[in-house]
Amino acid sequence: MRARLSPAIALALAAGATFAQYSPNQELPLPLTAGSLPVRFIVRGLEPSVRVGPDGTVYVASIRGVPGGVDLHRYFAGIDGPAAADGTYPFKYEGQPDGCGILANGCANIGVAEGGGDVDIAVNFPASGVPNLALTSLTLAPGVTATNSANRGDSFANPNPVAALIPVDDRQWNEATGAQTVYVAYHDVATFNIEVQRSNDGGATYVDGLGEAIDPQTFPTAGGVPATNSANLLGPVHVDRSRCSSRGNLYQIFVAPDSAAENLNGGPLRSVYVGVSSDVKLGLPVFTFTDHKVFTAPAGTSLANIFPSLAVDAFGNLYAVWSDNSNIFYSSSTDRGTTWTPAVRVNAGATVGNANVFPWVDAEANGHVAVVWIGGDRAGNSNSAAIHEPCPAGQSTTCMTLWTKWNTYVAETLNGHDRSPVFTQTTASDHVLHRGTVSVGGLGGAANRDLGDYFQVAFDPLHRANLAFSDNHKVSPLGPDNGPDNPTTRRLIRANFTHQLQARTGIASTGQCAGGVDDVDDVEGDGRLEQDDDDFSLIGRANPKNGALRYRDRTTGVEVSSSNGATSVTLAGACATVEGSAKVNGSVGYTFRATGCDLGAAGSGQDTFSINVSGPNFAYAKSGTVVVGDIRRH
Repeated sequence: MRARLSPAIALALAAGATFAQYSPNQELPLPLTAGSLPVRFIVRGLEPSVRVGPDGTVYVASIRGVPGGVDLHRYFAGIDGPAAADGTYPFKYEGQPDGCGILANGCANIGVAEGGGDVDIAVNFPASGVPNLALTSLTLAPGVTATNSANRGDSFANPNPVAALIPVDDRQWNEATGAQTVYVAYHDVATFNIEVQRSNDGGATYVDGLGEAIDPQTFPTAGGVPATNSANLLGPVHVDRSRCSSRGNLYQIFVAPDSAAENLNGGPLRSVYVGVSSDVKLGLPVFTFTDHKVFTAPAGTSLANIFPSLAVDAFGNLYAVWSDNSNIFYSSSTDRGTTWTPAVRVNAGATVGNANVFPWVDAEANGHVAVVWIGGDRAGNSNSAAIHEPCPAGQSTTCMTLWTKWNTYVAETLNGHDRSPVFTQTTASDHVLHRGTVSVGGLGGAANRDLGDYFQVAFDPLHRANLAFSDNHKVSPLGPDNGPDNPTTRRLIRANFTHQLQARTGIASTGQCAGGVDDVDDVEGDGRLEQDDDDFSLIGRANPKNGALRYRDRTTGVEVSSSNGATSVTLAGACATVEGSAKVNGSVGYTFRATGCDLGAAGSGQDTFSINVSGPNFAYAKSGTVVVGDIRRH
C-alpha cells in the first residue's frame, strides 16, 4: 500500500529543488565580428558542447557556422583561479582550435576556418597526467576536421581536415576513453548509415578502427537507400568507462521509422534504437554493432526532434532520452542495451503540455542521472510561427512581448535505472533565453535557429551538473536595433554556462554492475598475407547475422570495406565465409566474399585468407597464407 503524504511532507518535497541551485548564467564572450576586411562575418556562439575532464577541467565549444569555425572556452581551477563568490568561473578563451584555413592568419584577416558547421569534444581518462582533449568540426565536404590538445586547450595540433574516412558526411559526435582512444560517429550521406571510427592517437586521426552502427537487420528500416527513404537521425556515441565486464562497450542512439515499409514510404521517425558494439573491445580494425529497439511512439508521431541522447553510468547502466516536441521521454537499460524499461515522461510541473525540445542526458555513479532540455511557456509545435510568434496588426514593432518564452530545465534522479525513477526538476536558466519558435529540423527547418540544434550537460568529479546552452535574449550591438521587442532587431547569440553549486546528497557510489552478456563472434582476425604485403581485418557472426571487412592491397592501391554489414555468414569447420555489399576506395556499388580459415595457432603461418570483390567493370581476387596476425574461429 502506498502511504499518503501529509501536506507538510509534500511541501518539503516540492521545495526540494532548492539544493540544486545553479550559478548565475554567464555569457562566454566572443568578438562581435571576424576578420579585418571591410565586409566581415558576424560571430555567433551556437550549439555548445560541454565536457568535464577527470581533473575537473570544464570545456565549452561552440560553432560560428561554416566557414567561421568554432570557439573554445576552458576553466581549470589550478591555472585559471578559483570560482567567484557566486560560483561563476573565470573561463579562459582558447581561440579557434579547428584552424584558420589555408591562409596564414586567416582567422584574423578574413575570418574563415576549416569547419564551423558542427562541433563536438571529448576528454580522455588516463591513469595519470593531463587528460587529452579531442575536438572535431564539420564542413559537409570534405567532411570532419579533427584536432587535439595535450595541455588543456592552450594549444592544438595542426587540424586534420579529412578525418572522416568517408567524404561528404554530417553531424559528428565524439567520445573518449583511456589515455588516447577517441571515437567519432557521423552520417555517411551516401547511405545514411552511421559510421563510427576509432582513434588511437588522441583524435588526431581516426584510422585505428571502423564500424557501422546500423546492423544489416535494421538497415532496411533505418537506412537511406534509396535516397527517398526517411532514414534516421543519430544522437551521440558513448563508451562504457565502468570497471565492469562491459567496460569498453560502445553504444550509438538513433531514431528511425518502425519498419522497412514505413521507411520506404516516407513514414515518420517514431522508434528509438540503440546500437551496441562489444567486439570493439577486441581492438581489431573493424567492429560490428547489434541494434535494439528502445521505444516506439504511436503511428504518425515524429521523434525527429533533434537530438535523441544517451549516457552510461559508472556501473554500465544505460539511459536514453528523446522528445516528441511536447514531452521529454526517458528509458534505461541494465543489461547492456538489450532490453529497456517502459518510457516515462521526465518533464513535470508547469512544463507539462507545453513545447519541450533539445533533450540531453549525462550519468555517473550508480543511477545518478541529469536530463536537460529547453521548454516554452505554451503548447504547440515549436516550429509553428502562428503559435509561438503571433504578431497582430498594429503591434509589429513590439510583438515579441507576445511570443513564447523559453527556459532551460534540469531533471535529476538518484535512482535512474529503477523502473519508476524519481526526478526533481529545476530551472537552470536565470532569465528567458529566447522568444519565438525553435527549429528542430536542422538545416531543413524553417523556424528560428538562433539556438542551433542542441545543448549539453556534463557531470564533474564532484557529482555536479554543468550546462552550456545558446542564448539570444540580448540585442546585438551591431544593429539594427529597432527596439528590444521588435522582430527586426538583430539578436546577440552567445553560449551561456551554469553549474550546480552543490551536489545532491545520497548519490550511490557502490552497487552491482549492469547485467547482460556481450555478443560472441564466430570468426575474427586480422593480419597480413604472404604476398604483396596485403593486410585485412574480418569479423563474422551468424546469430544475429553480421560481419565487417577491411582489406588493403598496398601494391594496386585497392581498398575494400564492407558496407551495411554482412548479407551472409557461412560456417564450415575451421573456416568462415562472410559476404555482403562493399565500398571500393570509398565508392559504393560493389559486393565482397571473404573467407578466413583458422588452421593453426597464432603466429604459426598456417591460417589462410581469401577475398573476391566484384562490381561495375571491376573484379578483384586474392588469397594467401597469413604470415602476420591470426584468424580465430570460435
